[in-house]
Amino acid sequence: MSIYDFKIRTQEGTDISLADYKGKVLLIVNTATGCGFTPQYSELQDLYELHQKDGLEILDFPCNQFGEQAPGSDEEIHSFCTGRYGITFPQFAKIDVNGDNAIPLYKYLTENTTFAGFSGPMGLMLKGIAKKMDKDYKNNGNIKWNFTKFLIDRNGEIVARFEPTESLDKVKAKVEEVL
Repeated sequence: MSIYDFKIRTQEGTDISLADYKGKVLLIVNTATGCGFTPQYSELQDLYELHQKDGLEILDFPCNQFGEQAPGSDEEIHSFCTGRYGITFPQFAKIDVNGDNAIPLYKYLTENTTFAGFSGPMGLMLKGIAKKMDKDYKNNGNIKWNFTKFLIDRNGEIVARFEPTESLDKVKAKVEEVL
């Protein structure tokens, strides 16, 4: 199984294949519009503008599973993100990333990575939240919060997982290494 075996749903409700992204470096992110990490959209857009020409695609998957911080329709979420942060990278239909309703792509991503740990002051807060949601959170690949990122190389292999507290400078450095 490869990342290219999965189909994803666009905001318009049609399915597309991740095989359409063969040869690209992908940064797959579950996002939310009402989260403390939402300002990361600005840094993600900067990264996209810097490296789209080099083959980077950022794939944005809104998710309302963490504190119900992605309310609204796909259209409302997209309007917020383009209006407030000027995003131009692809944003897909709202999804679940954990549990029985998780889309197959995220089941694959979480089954093939491990939790990388939280860092910084926000990490302390998230540790408490994650532990309440899942006592065994440190020992499984489930998504712990919004803005978890997966870096996929040009061959469709998972290269890295970044928790939401990871510095975007570290994410950028790894993206540039893979590019």
